[in-house]
Amino acid sequence: MRPTRGLTARAALWFRAAFLVSLPVSAASAREPVIPRAELPGIGSVDPRRPVDSASMPWSALGRVQTELGGRCTGTLIAPRTVLTAAHCLVSPRSGGWVRPASVHFLLGYRQGAWTGMARAVSFVSGPGFDAGSRSPASADWALLTLDVAPGHGAPLPLLRDIPAAGTPVLLGGYQQDRPEVLMADTGCQVLGLWRRERTTLLVHGCAGTRGASGAPLLVGQRGGGWAVAGVAVAVTRGQAQGVAVPAAVLRQVLEE
Repeated sequence: MRPTRGLTARAALWFRAAFLVSLPVSAASAREPVIPRAELPGIGSVDPRRPVDSASMPWSALGRVQTELGGRCTGTLIAPRTVLTAAHCLVSPRSGGWVRPASVHFLLGYRQGAWTGMARAVSFVSGPGFDAGSRSPASADWALLTLDVAPGHGAPLPLLRDIPAAGTPVLLGGYQQDRPEVLMADTGCQVLGLWRRERTTLLVHGCAGTRGASGAPLLVGQRGGGWAVAGVAVAVTRGQAQGVAVPAAVLRQVLEE
């Protein structure tokens, strides 16, 4: 596990400094010159990410969320026909409004143009109070897609009931800016702590990730075996392996109200 600094210093960096605007990878950005890995926002000078097997758990529950306007993010099956992703992934880069649900596709187990299952959204809901125009607040930057069919045989992952403590080992994998055709993951990172302000609660983590990892699950191992979603990634810091996620426990609370 990589050494980390205290939450106060890292959280201050995220909220004070220029963080990566958490946008999905678009067709336009895909045409831009390839950024050297050492210079990728959200990565830093050392890149800990590695390709992972999209056919094995927990990765087999992940897929690429893409719109017909060219946006690409990551999503997770949390029920046979329900996908968790970031709300800003469903905002049109042209109009600044919501995309049509039918224009959103979920490709389960995507890898280099192939996938284990495919489905189209029939509807979606975002976190309460999320504004598509400003793509905020970050604490409401989550969305649930309802699919027309259950895609393939991916086993859904549960949402963690509790907020993990600082130091908890986590994993973060997604379809990222520099390697959108394969699932890339940082498997040696940890929770750094919480950032709270008024009604906002965000998990701060030390995982590496770029554009395209938005909507990806922050995964934690469970005591009895298996994996659970501890949060949904919404933004990363420029120039270092660090980001924020909406805690799954907060999402569960909203859904159960």
